[in-house]
Amino acid sequence: MAIPVFENGTAEVRLEEELTNAVILKFVQDNHLKVVDEKTANSVIRGKVTQYQNEYRVTMAVQVTFKDLVKNRELWSGEIVKSANYYVQDVPGQKAQTELDGRQEAINKISDEILSRSVEGW
Repeated sequence: MAIPVFENGTAEVRLEEELTNAVILKFVQDNHLKVVDEKTANSVIRGKVTQYQNEYRVTMAVQVTFKDLVKNRELWSGEIVKSANYYVQDVPGQKAQTELDGRQEAINKISDEILSRSVEGW
């Protein structure tokens, strides 16, 4: 399976790289599907970050397609939207965080969802 760098349809710099790296890491850790170069891959996951909002709650939307390159058919596609709250001051049970903390949590949730949708059929 190949995971080329996602497209970034937002003004957030490096967001596509952060998300792509997180998705690749999830697949490597899961070890159900081997991540390889697109030229030798049987399947490919492509994505585009379509939304990024930040108001003490990071919300990201990503359009994703998982395609079988051998049979030339789409295995699944859809939009994944995930959010993560962050608090700029300490609150009971949680230390103060930054937008980057919220961003990383939202990326983690999206990459978990991509992995889950992709391996459930195998």
